[in-house]
Amino acid sequence: MQEFIGDYIDRHQSAVRALAQCADDIERMASICVSAMRGGNKILICGNGGSAADAQHMAAELVGRFVSDRRALPAIALTTDTSALTAIANDYGYDDVFSRQVAGLSQAGDVLLGISTSGNSGSILAACDAGRAAGCHVLGLTGRDGGALIERCDAVVIAPAQDTAHIQECHIIVIHLLCALIERGLDLA
Repeated sequence: MQEFIGDYIDRHQSAVRALAQCADDIERMASICVSAMRGGNKILICGNGGSAADAQHMAAELVGRFVSDRRALPAIALTTDTSALTAIANDYGYDDVFSRQVAGLSQAGDVLLGISTSGNSGSILAACDAGRAAGCHVLGLTGRDGGALIERCDAVVIAPAQDTAHIQECHIIVIHLLCALIERGLDLA
C-alpha cells in the first residue's frame, strides 16, 4: 500500500512539474478571458464527469471569489441545469447537451472553455463547434495527445499526463491559475 501511494504521488508531482511547460498557453487563455470580460462578455464552461465538476468549480470561483473579495464575474457552468441536460439528451442526443446551451446562451465575444481529458468527447467537441459558430473564443483543457479538441480551440492546455486522474489534477491547477490571472488581469486582486 505504501509503495502504491508513493508511486501515485510521484506521478502526480511529475505531471505538475511538467505543467510549467504550458505557462505560455495558460497565459494566453487568461488573456482571452480577461479581454472578453473587459468587453462585457462571459465565460461558459463544460465538461463530463469529473470535468463537469471542474467546470462548476471554476464558475463558482469566478462568480463567488477566488482570492480577493471582489465583484462577481460572469461565468456559467453548462453542467448544472438538470432539466436542460436531460431534455436535450432525450430529445436530441447526449452529444448536444452543451452545444444547445451554447447556441441559446452565448453571444459573440463570449468564451467557451471545453474540458475533456481525452480531447475526444462528442459533447465537448459539439459545444466547441457551436461556440465557434456563435463567435465565441474557444478554449480547451485536455490531456494525452490533445485529441480532436486541439483543432477546435483558439488556445488549449494539454495536461502532461496519460492517466485521467493526473490529467484532472493538472486541470484543477490550470483552473486555479486562470482564476488568479483573471482577477489580476482585471485589477481585482
